Amino acid sequence: MIYNIVPSVNHCYPPCLTNFLNYLEVIKGKSPNTIEGYRNDLVIFLKYMLIYKGVVPNTTDFDSVPIEKADFAFLNTITLTDLYSFMAFLEKQRNNGTYARARKVASLKSFFQYLHSKERAISDNPAIDLETPKISKRHPVYLTLDQSVTLMNSLNPNKKNYYRDYCILTLFINCGLRLSELCSIQISKIKQDTLTIIGKGNKERTVYLNDLALKSIKTYLEHRDDSVISPEYQDMLFLSTRNTPINKRTVEILVKKHITDAGITDGKYTPHKLRHTAATILYKHGNVDIRKLQSILGHENLSTTQIYTHVDEKDLRDAINSNPLTRLLTEES
Repeated sequence: MIYNIVPSVNHCYPPCLTNFLNYLEVIKGKSPNTIEGYRNDLVIFLKYMLIYKGVVPNTTDFDSVPIEKADFAFLNTITLTDLYSFMAFLEKQRNNGTYARARKVASLKSFFQYLHSKERAISDNPAIDLETPKISKRHPVYLTLDQSVTLMNSLNPNKKNYYRDYCILTLFINCGLRLSELCSIQISKIKQDTLTIIGKGNKERTVYLNDLALKSIKTYLEHRDDSVISPEYQDMLFLSTRNTPINKRTVEILVKKHITDAGITDGKYTPHKLRHTAATILYKHGNVDIRKLQSILGHENLSTTQIYTHVDEKDLRDAINSNPLTRLLTEES
């Protein structure tokens, strides 16, 4: 099946972009979310380049730049210097952080590699020496065990979507699902204590459900009114108030609302932070080793999972205080 490209308002995609997105799905088997990420990155890039190189006036509204003007002849004029100009634009004009800019570098490298090696539409690959911004390693932001309990207990049973939202938070905190994975859960994929999902990179994986997760799903489905749900959506676990499959933005909003309502204000918490929470609690309190945690989270590389081996300030303080030299010197003084 050819990737169904949905053009933005008043814009057509040039063949270079259309062909590349089709290649990602048909040949590389990339997931719809991954393809959408590439699409967004490259649309921004092409709009910037058309203005930067004077093909369209610099007074043109950025969102209205006609990217169909980015033909193969135009792409052959792009140099490494132009790419670095784009990276500066992302940082200074669009306020993109290191992670966002690194992702766009990956998109550009894949795009130009395809045009040069696969389609042979450009004579040189300007992105071959494009460097990725250095990403500093940061500890993941997560809820503590006590905060997690506070969050779950703070939900109001009298609210309309209580059982749905309770189930969503339970699966995030207990199973460490990604946002896209949670939104796409199908009831038919739940077998006893296992859930089959399509994870990152369009790869199928099995998620094991503990008793709390199973109970929350069962209770939610008992309170869901299937009589008002159209047959095409009956198998989707989480639905919106309009009885259509819940979208990622809705989940982001409800997660933020419930965390704020619980009085947890010491950070910016998102669904991905709840995934961090699940991983951290499993590692710190569940005695789950790093290899098992890698499998639970669906990480391809162990190095990705190793961010959860961090220790918090209490661990460091206890470690310092456990130094026997401290006790001996205290006794002597």
